[in-house]
Amino acid sequence: MTTPSVRIRRATPDDVVILAQLNRFVHDLHVDARPDIFLLAHAASVLAPHFAAFLAREGAMAYIAESSETGPVGYITATIQNRSADALMHPQRFVYVNHIAVDPQAARTGVGSALVESVRAAALEAGCTSLLTDVWDFNTKALTFFENQGLGRIQHRLEQRL
Repeated sequence: MTTPSVRIRRATPDDVVILAQLNRFVHDLHVDARPDIFLLAHAASVLAPHFAAFLAREGAMAYIAESSETGPVGYITATIQNRSADALMHPQRFVYVNHIAVDPQAARTGVGSALVESVRAAALEAGCTSLLTDVWDFNTKALTFFENQGLGRIQHRLEQRL
């Protein structure tokens, strides 16, 4: 059995429904773990304007992974951000990964790595010096994935429910 080829391409405003459909692969996990924070998944037609607004932001980028056999199997969204210097910190230009989602049928085939590499390449071209993301504590697979991509832990965010 051969692995189908996967092509990574930059998403356009015409792809917002595809992004919305693929979002369920990551969003459902978040709803299951934290229904107090995350809303039940909406139909793609309801989520499409959310992705359209994201793509319209300055510095926003999104990539879609397409299988030669099954069509879209994953996406990643990221934003180039600039942080000004202040009395305590140096200026920073970095790329922040907002979302990554891969169809479970395509997991562990290199799709996620290829999506991250697409963002990394665009960020380097844009003069970014680091790639950042955050991962919910319950999403241990994502944490392992990003660590395997070369990202290291730099900060901990804590919560106390009141």
